[in-house]
Amino acid sequence: MSRSRLLGAVAGFFVLACGTAWSQQYPSKPVRVVIVFAPGGATDVVGRLVFQKVSEQTGQQFLADNRAGASGTIGAAIVSKSPPDGYTVMVYSTTFLASAHIYKRLPYHAMTDFTGITPVARLVLMMAVHPSMPVHSVKDLIALAKARPGEISYGSAGVGALQHLGTSLFANDTHVKMVHVPYKGGGPASAALAAGEIQMIFTPASEVYPHIQSKRVRPIAVSSATRTTQFPDVPAIAETIKGFDFTSWMGTFAPAGTPRPILEKLNAELKKAVADHDVASKLSALTLDPMHMSLEEFSALLKTEDVKYERVVKLSGARID
Repeated sequence: MSRSRLLGAVAGFFVLACGTAWSQQYPSKPVRVVIVFAPGGATDVVGRLVFQKVSEQTGQQFLADNRAGASGTIGAAIVSKSPPDGYTVMVYSTTFLASAHIYKRLPYHAMTDFTGITPVARLVLMMAVHPSMPVHSVKDLIALAKARPGEISYGSAGVGALQHLGTSLFANDTHVKMVHVPYKGGGPASAALAAGEIQMIFTPASEVYPHIQSKRVRPIAVSSATRTTQFPDVPAIAETIKGFDFTSWMGTFAPAGTPRPILEKLNAELKKAVADHDVASKLSALTLDPMHMSLEEFSALLKTEDVKYERVVKLSGARID
C-alpha cells in the first residue's frame, strides 16, 4: 500500500472510531432545545412533548428554551451561532423556510447554516372565529369579508409566520381583504382571539384547541384536503374551495457542522419518541400527526419546501427589510 493510501486509511479509521465514540457518549450533559416561538403555541407544545420523551429515553435533560420574536428568526440566529456539538438544537415550523424569503437580511442562511434532523409532527390548521362573529362556515366568512373589506382582523405569530401565509393564501383564493395583526407567537394570537382582540385566526389546531373546548372560540374549518379524525364535524376548507390544502410540519435542526454520528443519534431517539404510544396519542389529540424522516429524506424535503414557500411568500407580499 502506498504511503498516501495508508495515511488515508488511518485517518478514515480514526474518524470512524471517533464518530462511534461520540454517538456512544452523547449526550453526556444537558441539551438546550431552542423553541423559536412563545409558550403555548404549536411549536412549543410539540417541542416540549417530544423532547421530554427523548430525555426519558436517554437519561439526560433536554431543556426547553423559548426564544420568541420576529417569526422565529431570533431563536434561529442564536442556534446558528451555537457550537455544532449537539448540545444546542432547534424546533421550528415551515416558517423557518418562509422567513428566508421574507427577511431581506438575516444573520444566518437557512439552507446552509443548519442541518435538518427530522420533522416530528405534521400540522393541520384550524380556521376559527370569535363567537361574536356572525360566521358559522367558510362560506359565511367569505361573504362577510366581501361585505366588509378590510374590516375583519386576523392574528398570526408574526409577519411571514404560518398563520399569515395561510390566511394570505386563503384571501387570495377567495378575493377578500382582511387586516393582519401579528403577535409574538401562535399561543398569544389564539389567546387574543379568545379575548376578542381579533376576529379570526387560521392557525395550528393545537393552539386554539383549549379555547374551542371552553367555547371562547368557534371552529369553522380545517386546512387539510379532507376532514380530520380528531374533528370529524369540522368541514375541510376544500369542501368550499376546491383543491385547497395547506398543511405544515414541525422540524428539528442542529447547527451546520454537527458531527454525523450525533445527528444520527438524535434522529434515532426522535424516531422512538414520536412512535411512543403516549406521545403519538397526545399529538393526535391536538391534530398533530407524528412524523419522522431519515436525515437524507428531510434534506430533500427542505429543498422542495423551500421552493414552495418562496412562491407562497411572493403571493402574500410579505417583506421585511
